[in-house]
Amino acid sequence: MRIDLLTLFPEMCETVMAESIIGRARKKGALQVCCHQIRDYAFDKHSRVDDTLFGGGMGMLLMAEPIAACFDDLIAHLGEKPHVVYMSPQGAVFNQQKGKELAQYENLAILCGHYEGVDERVLEAYVDEQISIGDYVLTGGELPALVLADSVCRMIPGVLSGDICYEEESHYNGLLEYPQYTRPANWRGREVPSVLLTGHHANIETWRREQSLLRTAKNRPDMLEKADLTERDKRFLESQGIGGYGPKASQSESRCIK
Repeated sequence: MRIDLLTLFPEMCETVMAESIIGRARKKGALQVCCHQIRDYAFDKHSRVDDTLFGGGMGMLLMAEPIAACFDDLIAHLGEKPHVVYMSPQGAVFNQQKGKELAQYENLAILCGHYEGVDERVLEAYVDEQISIGDYVLTGGELPALVLADSVCRMIPGVLSGDICYEEESHYNGLLEYPQYTRPANWRGREVPSVLLTGHHANIETWRREQSLLRTAKNRPDMLEKADLTERDKRFLESQGIGGYGPKASQSESRCIK
């Protein structure tokens, strides 16, 4: 997969995407990330890419032509138009399901807005969808773009050590992730749940599933209402006093199969 970021701050984006898991995946060829400076496509000697708003108003707006020229150059290089996302507080809120969908594209381009945003006409001409990372406003689209890119990249084969690394995480299967522990088994009087020390994989799997259900019921009951629950899941929730899958009872170490 290839991800292209169109931004006024390519160095900022490159710094983040060159580190840790994503950086290592890029080095071994599991994915490509390319950052493009929109100012390189400005058409005056001052590299100006913004202007005042028609109709008046506060702030400046990114002009259509430099962005369009950047897109045209990218499309010519790729030989096809990538799927284009514009990071905007007006877009649909990003979630794990959307990340899985975006990870299926061979070429994904992310446009980062700035100032008051971008000329509406360039959105109409190039953008396939607008995405937000939450109901708040930031100074630019770079941080949201990096959040989206990181989430998408880690679902690309070869980026993580195996699919199970993300398939068991919060949100991937509609539930929050179960609690995790490492050494020592006793830390300041707090014990690791005994089932995790048994080596009994079936019991551990059951405990983890039940803890995911309890944690989701407590912290995100809205997710539980939409989750694909088995009959066993439903019976367990009812046994914990969570009939109807609403607000949960107190969390405790749950039953394991015999």
